[in-house]
Amino acid sequence: MKSFIFLCMLSAGIIAKESPASLRQEIRGSASCLCSDHEFDMADIFYFCRSGVESIVDDEVTKRFSAQELESWNLLTRSNYNFHHINMRLTLLWGLGLLTRYGILLPLRVTLAVTGISLFLFFTTLVGFLPNAALRSYLSEKVHMMGYRMCVSSLTAIITYHNRYKNKPKNGAICVANHTTPIDVIILASDRCYSLVGQMHRGLLGMIQSGMVKSSPHIWFDRSEVKDRHLVAKRLSDHVADKTKQPILIFPEGTCINNTSVMMFKKGSFEIGCTIYPVAIKYDPRFGDAFWNSSKCGLVWYLLSMMSSWAIVCSVWYLPPMDREEGEDAVQFANRVKATIAAQGGLVDLIWDGGLKRSKVNDAFKEELQKLYSKVLGCSSPHLCCYE
Repeated sequence: MKSFIFLCMLSAGIIAKESPASLRQEIRGSASCLCSDHEFDMADIFYFCRSGVESIVDDEVTKRFSAQELESWNLLTRSNYNFHHINMRLTLLWGLGLLTRYGILLPLRVTLAVTGISLFLFFTTLVGFLPNAALRSYLSEKVHMMGYRMCVSSLTAIITYHNRYKNKPKNGAICVANHTTPIDVIILASDRCYSLVGQMHRGLLGMIQSGMVKSSPHIWFDRSEVKDRHLVAKRLSDHVADKTKQPILIFPEGTCINNTSVMMFKKGSFEIGCTIYPVAIKYDPRFGDAFWNSSKCGLVWYLLSMMSSWAIVCSVWYLPPMDREEGEDAVQFANRVKATIAAQGGLVDLIWDGGLKRSKVNDAFKEELQKLYSKVLGCSSPHLCCYE
């Protein structure tokens, strides 16, 4: 008899699972089989089919890379089309909201955004030519704050900051936060200037990055070049060693997650050996979907969809600074910071790498199960088994 059964509650239903057992018992069961335990049985495939279906239903990773579902419709276009045209009254309200958002709010917001970005690029380029370093740094901070706040206004962002006077990041440190959207940068930087670290992009975002680096020490890199990674690590160390420079803002997940969870933090920023200031960001999806699925839409289209929503409402928590403990490696430190951010933001703490958004699962996971099954059949090598 199995020891116990636990129920996994999911939005799609309830899946009953038995307590863990050996792979032999899971596949062959306790009943006697006509064939030898060490011979392949066609019925073995049912275990793998069942496990595959359970994995699909229980999947908590890939659904983090698509828009968050809502329990009720907010009169915006969402990923669940069952919320459209529920009845005539809601349809009329949706039509009036459409006219308001696209006829009034969107033109005003686009005008403000274009004005803010244009002024930002012009003044950052102008400030970059100043020979006096102190004056250049002072004016650069003012220009950045002006640009960030105009962009925040163009999105009608309503931001609530918590513990801003107690735990706001200080110079010579690193600030890390969960990542939902590119506007995470302006959400945080409209309250305090940062030096940014990230991948170099093309198009509109690349043009903005080029303008920013002319007047402020931001660090842009190309992920495709391994040598660049070592250069980035050295530049990070040199930056935090200078206590006169602004704190560095990093999103260790490396990709945007849909505002429901926090995925694995890359360990690079936790190897520097400086104080880490964690920040938790949580968006309210009832007023607008802030998640950017870069594999489906470009930055300009995404920004237009943001500007045509009702508003961007979010909360920002500045958490107490954290230092690496004695005997703690960079991975453990990163996981501890990630867990703190997830707990404060009400997010699910996941161990999976956000890189799965664009890449396949490592073959090592598949090979591990193959090796276990080869032992069930008594094979010395999984490549000799008939399932391969």
